[in-house]
Amino acid sequence: MNHKNSSRLIAAAVGAVLAVGGIGAAHAGPAERAQAKRIHDRIAGVPPSADVLAQMEQDIINGQPVQAARRAMQAPSFYTATLKNWVTPWTNREQSVFAPLNDYTATVIGMVRDDVDFRQVLSGDILYVGGSGLPAYSPTNNNLYQQMEDADVNLGDPSVLVASTQSAHTGLPAAATAGVMTTRAAAQSFFIAGTNRAMFRFTLMAHMCKDMEQVHDVQLPPDRIRQDVSRSPGGDSRIFLNNCIGCHTGMDPLAQAFAYYNYDETAGRIEYTPGTVQPKYLINQDNFKPGYVTPDDGWTNYWRQGVNTVMGWDDALPGSGSGAKSMGQELASSDQFARCQVEKVFKTVCLRPPVNAADRNEVNRVMGIFRGNGYRVKDVFAETAAYCRGN
Repeated sequence: MNHKNSSRLIAAAVGAVLAVGGIGAAHAGPAERAQAKRIHDRIAGVPPSADVLAQMEQDIINGQPVQAARRAMQAPSFYTATLKNWVTPWTNREQSVFAPLNDYTATVIGMVRDDVDFRQVLSGDILYVGGSGLPAYSPTNNNLYQQMEDADVNLGDPSVLVASTQSAHTGLPAAATAGVMTTRAAAQSFFIAGTNRAMFRFTLMAHMCKDMEQVHDVQLPPDRIRQDVSRSPGGDSRIFLNNCIGCHTGMDPLAQAFAYYNYDETAGRIEYTPGTVQPKYLINQDNFKPGYVTPDDGWTNYWRQGVNTVMGWDDALPGSGSGAKSMGQELASSDQFARCQVEKVFKTVCLRPPVNAADRNEVNRVMGIFRGNGYRVKDVFAETAAYCRGN
């Protein structure tokens, strides 16, 4: 082969490589741009600016889609829209996303923003309030949070939404605080009237992703079921033995943790009566006189036995205690608590629940990151958004 032909072949080969590279770049650009936009839309709920989109696209080109998702979290709407919509259904019995901003919602948003260990959501002496220029927190009304929402303040700004404690604002002693369960909004929704079982049930749904039917177990001992539960509803004891008992054997011993709490409708605030069981725990005694009479706020987790061992309870904890704080720690230290947070984020970001083996493997992977890195919810959003960026 002469020198001229050799030069032609080399030039042709180089041209082919460049052409392939050019074709690849042409295809990669739109795909990566679409992925960046999809991440931003789902994380922030709004389209990105041109500059942010370009930075996120470059992150993806560099093989760092998680970093792209973290850029999207810098948008104020991640806090004021995405997180608010994520949390709000947990705060009311209707599970409506249209409820106003309140101390429950704002506290979760602040915890996520500040990378607080999310297990404290059920046990911490924690409350997020307004900064300077905003009304003081009131334990008897929601005016502060309504004004914050009306003004569309940036909840991602630590000078606007400020970390504080319930014990400093609500009159509860620190030992009686239990994260969002003892916020005013939660008390107004779930401690009002009734028997305080609502607080337990809705906490279970919001933070363990389980309703009572899903933890039904008729094999556990019924010795802690209160007197107000008839053992022969409608005159048929089989209904109790095959249905009622399945929920109450686990729920009643755990809900006893709330024995000193109530929502005072007249005052519009949470009420705490240490050492004195709320009268609601002792109502309808004649339904079954030999039933359990609540003496204090001591709780026991009967679900550490039977079918609900699959919840993955923490063996380092005793499985019993006194008061809402320690009961909240019991729930939040379980495998199911971590799984629930990851699955809720997955549904929010991917616009669907986990549906196949790949999705379930991803949930398990992100659970490992969540638990191993201080229970930071932003990690879950970033990792999940990166996974779902292609669809």
